[in-house]
Amino acid sequence: MRVVHVPRRFAPTDWGGTETSVLNTCKTMISSGHRASIFTPKALCDRGNDLVGNVPVRRFAYFYPFLGLSQAAQRRMDLCGGNLFSFSLLSALHREPDLEVIHAHTLKRLGGICRTAAQKRRIPYLVTVHGGLMDTPAEEQDRLAAPRDGTLEWGRALGWWVGSRRVLQDAAAVVCVGPEERLQLQASLPDTRVEFIPNGVDVRAWWKGDGPAFRRRFGIPKERHVILTVGRIDPQKNQLLLVDLLPALLREDPEAHLLLIGHVTDEAYYRNIRRRVRDSGISRHVTLIPGLGHDDGALVDAYHAADQFVLPSIHEPFGIVVLEAWAASLPVVASALGGLRHLIDDGKTGLLADPARPRDFVQAIRSLAKDGARRRSLAAGGATEAAVRYSWGSVTAKLVQLYEQVSEDAKRHAA
Repeated sequence: MRVVHVPRRFAPTDWGGTETSVLNTCKTMISSGHRASIFTPKALCDRGNDLVGNVPVRRFAYFYPFLGLSQAAQRRMDLCGGNLFSFSLLSALHREPDLEVIHAHTLKRLGGICRTAAQKRRIPYLVTVHGGLMDTPAEEQDRLAAPRDGTLEWGRALGWWVGSRRVLQDAAAVVCVGPEERLQLQASLPDTRVEFIPNGVDVRAWWKGDGPAFRRRFGIPKERHVILTVGRIDPQKNQLLLVDLLPALLREDPEAHLLLIGHVTDEAYYRNIRRRVRDSGISRHVTLIPGLGHDDGALVDAYHAADQFVLPSIHEPFGIVVLEAWAASLPVVASALGGLRHLIDDGKTGLLADPARPRDFVQAIRSLAKDGARRRSLAAGGATEAAVRYSWGSVTAKLVQLYEQVSEDAKRHAA
């Protein structure tokens, strides 16, 4: 099976859950004898042909069709939500030999490029909705649209040309990483095949790490009870909630320590976190690391340096970092919303808390800090769940089966 995956960006310095999913899917496919590669715009990474692990990556020139767009605004759009276009990517998808399936990991104009190329070649294309399509809060939608303020969009004709508004309707299948979003999309796309295939985790990659070495490197005393969260430094991930809760946690546990790791996608939010830490007088109990590479061993070590993992997102379609925490045998506290409600079995593989009720997070974090047996029980439950249900081998096997089915369907219809 020859498949090209098309994410909106693939930049080693600005990594997220979509990049993790695409890379591991391709690696697993290749190890199983299939041919998989990644075609993507040069957003945040101007390397052309590249090899990441054993996965071929090709990057293409792109642009945003907005008059008056500043460089700062373009970078913000590169980081989150930018609706870009690439003629060279469209051409490459048209010309790529032996291509059987195009798998888009984005919508809008770039998804339309995948649609156009697939229809021209009479091959199927799939779309994975990595989340946020159905449940992004209005204030976050406004924030994502803010870089376009004061510009004039001239790219609507491009969107019309590639059918950007029909990307989901015309796909051979739409894949959702969360069951809740699948149900919502099934209701809105009654004539489209919609499947639930979750993200996965390479358990072996997270099983062992050097927590003491990480603490020494970043100056975290060995007696500290470390509360870790990993995710984009962005309002969606809601790290500021943990910063604001830390003084209350410190009153009961003077050794509490907050470890925040993530690439910065919102500079103003990052500055706000730093300012709040300073003004609250908790700097000695906070370690803020604005990004570790996806292949940096220190990221694995960070999980093993922690005592519990907390994900306080305000919306989260899946939460791949929960799988990483489980694989590292960490107990998890997470927001009781979106895909996390389906991923975590409350009280067995983790604890769920309402981000609108900060006291819930305080109680959950304190309960784990006090009760080592409960930490070990939840960690064991999560580790088993990760190994049994979310290995990349089993997840990718479902995806390959879907590729084969839609490819056969397309051949029958063309006959």
